[in-house]
Amino acid sequence: MSRLAALVTAVLAVALAMALPALATAKPAGRDFIGITAEDVFAGDAGYRAGNLQAQSSLGIGLIRQTFDWSTIERAPGQYDFSYHDEFVAAAAAHGITILPILFRAPDFHLGKRNGNDACAPKSNATMAAFAQALVNRYGPNGSLWAERPGIRKLPIRSWQIWNEPNLSQYWCGRPNAKQYVGMLRTVGKAIKRADRRAQVVTAGIPPSLLSNAVRIHKFLEQMYRAGAAKYFDSLAINSYAKDHKELGRLLGSVRKLMNKRGDRRGSIWITELGWGDKGVKHRFVVGEKGQATRISKSLALIRKMRRKLRLRGVVYFSWRDAPPYPPNYDDQWGLHTGLLDINGAPKRGFRAFEQRTKAFRP
Repeated sequence: MSRLAALVTAVLAVALAMALPALATAKPAGRDFIGITAEDVFAGDAGYRAGNLQAQSSLGIGLIRQTFDWSTIERAPGQYDFSYHDEFVAAAAAHGITILPILFRAPDFHLGKRNGNDACAPKSNATMAAFAQALVNRYGPNGSLWAERPGIRKLPIRSWQIWNEPNLSQYWCGRPNAKQYVGMLRTVGKAIKRADRRAQVVTAGIPPSLLSNAVRIHKFLEQMYRAGAAKYFDSLAINSYAKDHKELGRLLGSVRKLMNKRGDRRGSIWITELGWGDKGVKHRFVVGEKGQATRISKSLALIRKMRRKLRLRGVVYFSWRDAPPYPPNYDDQWGLHTGLLDINGAPKRGFRAFEQRTKAFRP
């Protein structure tokens, strides 16, 4: 070997040796990075639930984002019925899937203000804090569910999302108010941390909605930070609907920039809703079967590429399966057609795109 060749080999060896530690310490995405919304699995019987949980697990899905409807759990003041949720949490755990609960919708007896069918905050955030602590004590790392059922796989819930889309009128009693929401976040988040000091508190998913009754996302986030929100959460959640991966990238980048400007460089971003319809009513997020698959593929590729730079905590696709119109009006809506499976449970092209892209996230 010539002196030049030997020198080149030595330099490459040193460079490789220097790179290896960095590669070895680069933290891969966690098992729960890839999530799904799956109301059909929550509502289904044991056989349907088990079959779909197995299919989801095989795709690399490690998390289901699910509303824990407060009004259906606390049946009377201070009396909680966990029986239905026990079976759901245990079934998901058996397949290696954890839950991101959305704590949402106060029971009537905890409401003060009402506004038609709008979701309203409780009269006292302390009542929601008590509800949250009861959930952590049931499903957290020292939860009574695991103690009562020692034979099941233990997969505690460690992340908790407080409310959903409070910048929309219909989810904040007709008048969105960031300062009021931060009050809820503070009281409920502190209660969760008291029950499990290593729990992750996740903000409500904030959408970039263009509805006339919505507060625009950046304005609402600025108002949250001015109210001191950064002290009370670990992950800022964005229901980041976008027409394509380019718009998604711009949205996430602008949110990261806002967080950094507010001194919240350590805070992570959790994409808690993202999806496109393949058919249905005319809408900018209804893009055809091929368009849905393309957007899923390109957006997941973007998320993987930008995961560390943007400090992304995870992504939840909305949703697993198409759904029929629901009462009382039975109106068709674009969000009913975002499933990876069609209404009959058959995989769409989007399913295959999702399957191909999620392989890259698996440990």
